[in-house]
Amino acid sequence: MSTVFNHAVRWEWLGVNPIRMVRQSAKRTRMPIVFSIEQIAALLRILKEPTRTMVFLAVFTGLRVGELLGLKWNDIDVEKMEIHVIRSIVMQHVGDCKTEVSRKPVPLDLRLAKVLWNWRMQSPYPAHEDWVFASPHSGGKLPYWPGSLYKAHLEPAAKEIGIVGHFGWHTFRRTYATLLKGNGEDVKVVQELMRHANISVTLNIYAQAITQTKRDAPEPGCELAARQKRSKTKHRRLSDRNGSTKFWRGLASC
Repeated sequence: MSTVFNHAVRWEWLGVNPIRMVRQSAKRTRMPIVFSIEQIAALLRILKEPTRTMVFLAVFTGLRVGELLGLKWNDIDVEKMEIHVIRSIVMQHVGDCKTEVSRKPVPLDLRLAKVLWNWRMQSPYPAHEDWVFASPHSGGKLPYWPGSLYKAHLEPAAKEIGIVGHFGWHTFRRTYATLLKGNGEDVKVVQELMRHANISVTLNIYAQAITQTKRDAPEPGCELAARQKRSKTKHRRLSDRNGSTKFWRGLASC
């Protein structure tokens, strides 16, 4: 709630945050949901565009929902295989990213690049300066409202495949981090991919236990992490060495 009021102050809707001095307990009241690979695959099979591509991008890059909505087609660099995170959109207002670290480029997997290209070919707004998730309700001048996509597409799809419990767009980001860590990636690499300013955030928020079954199921975040390591010396494209893994077999029919 304090974050909401801070946002209102930032946009000069309020003069001061009325709950700035309220003390809060840091203890979680419930364990956040993390999706399994099977749940992700099931969602992608039944979701319609543009929600399908947005979910694909969210869970395989860890981008925040405001960053997803803030993407334009010219932010997708297929030559360097990177996504440039330049802006964030909250309540249809364009602003800066959460932190300076958040502006770091995000590695782009070859298969994710194909998903984005397929959506661009379908989108009524494919121009270089258009929003990736431009809304026809605004004539393409603004992206979709995340809540509208959630209510119209995500929530019904989740119910259809039997997902229970509270979740939101941030669940995909949490899933990305948790699966990366579960596959044995170095926490510093996870921090860099998540673009956390402080490593304690990575450790405290995303240190959820996952089952051995999930550990044994490779996911593309591992390839993204591997590319992040290689990019320290030279930009190059990701190899497709895990093209026949359990995960991609699960997504083959999506």
